[in-house]
Amino acid sequence: MANPTGDIGLIGLAVMGQNLILNMNDKGFNVIAYNRTTSKVDDFLANEAKGTKVQGAHSIEELVSKLRKPRKIILLVKAGPAVDSFMHQLQPYLEHGDIIIDGGNSYYPDSIRRTKELESKGLLFVGSGVSGGEEGARHGPSLMPGGSPAAWPAIKEIFQSTAAQVNGEPCCDWVGETGAGHYVKMVHNGIEYGDMQLIAEAYDILKRGLGLRAEEIADIFLQWNNGVLDSFLIDITANILKFKDDDGEPLVDKILDQAGQKGTGKWTAIAALDAGTAVTLIGEAVFARCLSAIKEERTRASRVIAGPQKEPFRGDKKQFIDDLEQALYASKIISYAQGFMLMRETAKELKWTLNYAGIARMWRGGCIIKSVFLGDITAAYQKTPNLESLLFDDFFNKAVHKAQSGWRRVIAQAVLWGIPTPAFSTALAFFDGYRSEIVPANLIQAQRDYFGAHTFRVLPEKETAKLKKDQDIHINWTGRGGNVSASTYIA
Repeated sequence: MANPTGDIGLIGLAVMGQNLILNMNDKGFNVIAYNRTTSKVDDFLANEAKGTKVQGAHSIEELVSKLRKPRKIILLVKAGPAVDSFMHQLQPYLEHGDIIIDGGNSYYPDSIRRTKELESKGLLFVGSGVSGGEEGARHGPSLMPGGSPAAWPAIKEIFQSTAAQVNGEPCCDWVGETGAGHYVKMVHNGIEYGDMQLIAEAYDILKRGLGLRAEEIADIFLQWNNGVLDSFLIDITANILKFKDDDGEPLVDKILDQAGQKGTGKWTAIAALDAGTAVTLIGEAVFARCLSAIKEERTRASRVIAGPQKEPFRGDKKQFIDDLEQALYASKIISYAQGFMLMRETAKELKWTLNYAGIARMWRGGCIIKSVFLGDITAAYQKTPNLESLLFDDFFNKAVHKAQSGWRRVIAQAVLWGIPTPAFSTALAFFDGYRSEIVPANLIQAQRDYFGAHTFRVLPEKETAKLKKDQDIHINWTGRGGNVSASTYIA
């Protein structure tokens, strides 16, 4: 057979796979395309890829034979068993140093397992987050590769050329070891859930609270998109609100209020619980989608459970809309602060070395959460790589301080109207808890010790001869209990 000419192979010719192939072809790379249903390969070459340098393969063996060493193969197939199946089909034809790349939305523990499995056989694995949807795949996605570090030099040029570019910088860099790429993509998706929920709550306040029409709300979002909230999601929200059905009515007003989910937001919330990190906003965003799903039950409840009597808004409408913009901005800061706190805790546990400035830089373009705001996060972590929280950065500290009064007024007014704001409210609650030197957990710990002998510790400045600091203490609260504790204190 002639010398192989393929720079990279791709398995999976759904829309994302096709668009990514065409993107890589545009950047000058020779791509070999394969699909389990091989007729799709012929259709792709005869239509979308016609006139390009893209080559097809009709078997795994042919795909591998057309690739230059080290062979690089991207899987864009459904997460789960399909990834493992293709990995196993590829292995007999691969050699030491060849690279398998999973570009799907895989759960990061699977990527940790796959990295170890392939490395034990002399092969390399990359689990890469790919964000931006069809448009991003075609014209430049955000790419978040992690896995076997030895694979990065071989794929760096292809990945960084294919990724979106912001100010001449690619929205792609090496994330970290084993499952770090898919972990960061998971957190990205969780933050996406939070952003979408915050925007939905702002829309609800403007619609039900101020009684504005969809087109009026769209104009407000367009105005916000010229300021601190400049982002992909704000932009598309304005477009959605302006879109009319054939009868001239806003299409958004006809859409059933049940939000679906694929699970990545839930994964982020579960990861936060496992890590003991208060990622409250993403959690509330997931629960809000769950609540939206019980439409029939909510409809019945709306007929039998009364809320507050709706009063017309008598305040300064322009000021209130400005307050809402600041509330959205401040809540967004909290959400991202929580997301980066979660990544930091997981990196400690799994001994990953994550580049937080690089992660924020990757999210500035090509992906669903791309925004001007991420440039400020990049700057914060460039200035202080080990930044404990975004709230300790001067820029974000001042931004939240400026937003605080309006943030509180918006939530208070929403409560008076009976409009639910789970994401706005939990963001403020986290902010107030985070800035509190003393929280009421002392009472909770006393309760735990009272009914379960779970022990407590004392404040250093309150130490006595009986109550020693840094010791697990159990008190016989009733005089009838014993002195044996059930467990040690765990915070």
